[in-house]
Amino acid sequence: MSDDNTLTVAVEDHLAAPPLSPGVGARRKGPKTLPRLPLSAFSPPNSGVSESFPLPPSPSTVHPDRVVDASVSVLTEWKKQAASAKDLEGRAGAIVVKVATAAEVDGLEAHGVPILSAQVPFNLEDPELPTLPSAKFPVGLATTFTKPTEAAIKGLAAALKAGHIVDIDVQVDVADGDKAWEGLEEFLTKATADTAGAGTIVLSNILPPPHDLELPIVKLLSHPTYMSYQAHVASLSLFPNLFLKFLPPTWNAPTPPTPPPGQETAAISKEKKEWKRRIKMYLGPAVEAFGFQRVLFGSSPSPTSHASSTLGDWYEIARESFGELGVEQADVDAVFGGNASRVYAPRP
Repeated sequence: MSDDNTLTVAVEDHLAAPPLSPGVGARRKGPKTLPRLPLSAFSPPNSGVSESFPLPPSPSTVHPDRVVDASVSVLTEWKKQAASAKDLEGRAGAIVVKVATAAEVDGLEAHGVPILSAQVPFNLEDPELPTLPSAKFPVGLATTFTKPTEAAIKGLAAALKAGHIVDIDVQVDVADGDKAWEGLEEFLTKATADTAGAGTIVLSNILPPPHDLELPIVKLLSHPTYMSYQAHVASLSLFPNLFLKFLPPTWNAPTPPTPPPGQETAAISKEKKEWKRRIKMYLGPAVEAFGFQRVLFGSSPSPTSHASSTLGDWYEIARESFGELGVEQADVDAVFGGNASRVYAPRP
């Protein structure tokens, strides 16, 4: 075997799918073939002379044909940010917007922004599903998860049986490792047990998950929280009607800006590169588990985040991080637009 082939096999073995967490195997009905990223996504060579390691395209050239923002919290602010984001000119499409009350749905179209879907608040512990207002676009439910109570399980099950799209902001402390993730898996397993595939679940605040930026990347690689993330994101992918939102992370720091060419300082450049390294560490396992058709771009972070993030800044970092994985143009188009258009499209 040649040196190139030996290296390829070694890297592929290292990137094998992580083991499932205890108790998850009961849901598996057969071997699941996970999509695989090209080796260049993880170990691009400096020379690019080996055919085993094709160089990815320059991230600066990778743009989706259309951007559908699947997470908008404040529509008026989003309009201002979209107008000032140069790379979104001609690309900004419809949006999925959260409202504080169902009554706000009626006034959304007056803002002059194409609305793909609206999400009204939903308390998982409430025994009654909210009455959804009629609109020209689909209206779904938005809620939060903290622990797998019986009431929460029944609430999600009822919403799914009714055929709703349910956006769930995961607000568990992933620093607890397996315990927090297993609570989420228990919640989803029980809630979907008798739904016969009805409804759709979209999880947020786990791609990327909350994280301590003070932890060096070299330590993160073998840190228990990262190992738990790898294992459990694979477990979550076993739920067929479940999608992940790719949002600004809850890292207690503002999203690094992307100044115009020639105006970027060394400090900003260093911070942005650090963010992208960390983002790719979480994005890679998620894409390998869920594929390119079950990840949705959005610009508004979790309500638990207190750090600032703008549409333009997050779009730049998100698309560059994704582009540096060496993916195809069709995959970029799916994550940044096509997937949301499909998930939130009107049901027949």
